[in-house]
Amino acid sequence: MKTSNLLVIAVVLSALMIANTSYGQVAAPVPPPPPKWEKSAALGLTLTEGNSDTLLVTANVLAARKGERNEISLGADGTYGENNDVKNNETLHGFVQYNRLFTDRFYGYARLDGLHDAIADVEYRFTFSPGVGYYFIKNERTRLSAEAGPGYIYEKQGDDERGYFIARLAEKFDHKFNDKTRIWQSLEFLPEIEDFDNYIVNAEVGVETQLMTKLALRSSLQDTYDNEPAPGRKKNDIKLVTALVWRF
Repeated sequence: MKTSNLLVIAVVLSALMIANTSYGQVAAPVPPPPPKWEKSAALGLTLTEGNSDTLLVTANVLAARKGERNEISLGADGTYGENNDVKNNETLHGFVQYNRLFTDRFYGYARLDGLHDAIADVEYRFTFSPGVGYYFIKNERTRLSAEAGPGYIYEKQGDDERGYFIARLAEKFDHKFNDKTRIWQSLEFLPEIEDFDNYIVNAEVGVETQLMTKLALRSSLQDTYDNEPAPGRKKNDIKLVTALVWRF
């Protein structure tokens, strides 16, 4: 056999081997993009002049990121109000919560809250709570979850400064009717372990409607019930807040 024929056969066999090898290979899967932060800032203002001069300013900043196994949410909000030059509202609140999903629905969490409420005579109140949670409903439009765990509160309320252990029971609900309108609701019960007459209940219900691509209108009703408030203070504080929301 001629040398040229041998060369042609070798080239054909090499091409067949390369093609067969390439056909058996599977392309490496493309990793999903990292989860994005969802961020928003809200501002509300109520101002009256005349028979009564009132001022109420509310502000809120929220951020959340939900991944396949890790979820984190954090935020801060504050209010300031006056009625005829007399301060009747001054609060500052912040929180951070981290969830680690063990399954698609079951997770462990750690949460830290901080609160200052001058009118309720709460100089500061820090609440730390680890625990477990479960999503009873979890899809693109609706989420319903419950959380439970121990906790610890360290606070200065009135002239009393102390720390004590608590239990934490919480429930959260969020539903999107469509791409423009959603509602939410939350409830949190914090009783002292050694004295169940000393407890705090935090509740909220709200609705948000998108006005433009990044602008929305938000209204929420917030209720804080402290069964053992500072001396001379009422147990219940209710706020109705309406604000414009900017998403970025």
